[in-house]
Amino acid sequence: MSQDSAAVPDAARKLAARRRREIVAVLLFSGGPIFESSIPLSVFGIDRQDAGVPRYRLLVCAGEDAPLRTTGGLELSAPYGLEAISRAGTVVVPAWRSITQAPPPAALDALRRAHEEGARIVGLCTGAFVLAAAGLLDGRPATTHWMYAPTLAKRYPSVHVDPRELFVDDGDVLTSAGTAAGIDLCLHIVRSDHGADAANALARRLVVPPRRTASDMGHQRYLDRSLPEEIGADPLAEVVAWALEHLHEQFDVETLAARAYMSRRTFDRRFRSLTGSAPLQWLITQRVLQAQRLLETSDYSVDEVAGRCGFRSPVALRGHFRRQLGASPAAYRAAYRARRPQNGGPEPSLRPERGERPERGERPGPVPGGAERFATVAGHGPAAALAAAEPDGAGKPTSDAYAARIPEAPVSRGTGRPVLPSQRERPVG
Repeated sequence: MSQDSAAVPDAARKLAARRRREIVAVLLFSGGPIFESSIPLSVFGIDRQDAGVPRYRLLVCAGEDAPLRTTGGLELSAPYGLEAISRAGTVVVPAWRSITQAPPPAALDALRRAHEEGARIVGLCTGAFVLAAAGLLDGRPATTHWMYAPTLAKRYPSVHVDPRELFVDDGDVLTSAGTAAGIDLCLHIVRSDHGADAANALARRLVVPPRRTASDMGHQRYLDRSLPEEIGADPLAEVVAWALEHLHEQFDVETLAARAYMSRRTFDRRFRSLTGSAPLQWLITQRVLQAQRLLETSDYSVDEVAGRCGFRSPVALRGHFRRQLGASPAAYRAAYRARRPQNGGPEPSLRPERGERPERGERPGPVPGGAERFATVAGHGPAAALAAAEPDGAGKPTSDAYAARIPEAPVSRGTGRPVLPSQRERPVG
């Protein structure tokens, strides 16, 4: 895209007269998974006015020449082509067949034109790769399936990828995480267009929760071993596997470099080229995630958890844990245990356990925004906020696994959440 989408104010990008938001174009490609493809078709393509859901007009468009083959060898025949996108005020790309393939240029041109004329562009799951290829995510926050988030961040370094969100609403460009999170984003669109009552009525018809949070589904726990698929064929895969199996031991990046028979500089460069992440930051993240699992599943003290995750001191664990998850280990455990029997009840308060003092400037209390925000119970923000040090507290890494190249994010007043560059201060959800 010749022009950064973030450089054009929303106010100046008015919806073209021939486009209407309630006209939804769904862009299908051959090889796309049928589940993701069916989500916007079901949400926007069925008349549910009898249930109080305002009607949308659906245009199913082929993003390339037919036939369109999908899951199980089924063949689809879309009633419209790319030309129909010119009438839509909302364009949804539900999935893309392979993150290693480039989308058709004609489809990318159609998406760019639609966006320039004020259309709302939505990417579900791997559909974010199509939006990124069109340049629509440049300088913007976005999410995708946790397994592909490192690849998206590596391939499109100007995109601020945050796989910890179920979906990201950046105004005229929206993206969702994997598979079922597409339902959450579509419900959010209905809620934004027609209010909570309409979205709740639709959720009842679909028999899904009207508003999920990342903590409801334990979303953070799916991120623990996310690396690009292509690393499996690389010699470094063995070193990565060894590191994951020995997180309880105290070792550093020099140890990993030695196991790979490389210098530290060469190892850093090779690891970053494969994953888009500095090896030190990746290692710290894995240790914190292991600590999170132990806090959820064991009765080990925080000191014992620190030792079993390879941290050289409980102080190092607390610092890294708070940076990544927004709460102390003790508060996280208390909140996790408080919500387990309630299974989706009100978010518990993140108060320090007895004898633990909050850090300076911290107010122990409820998660800002509660159930009204798509954040985990610990309130963790983008991975870019992980300005961490070595496991023993010395030295600083350069980038993180998912949102590299983003400086330490300021905290939005009143929300307690970091604000990504170019992201408006609004609830995501």
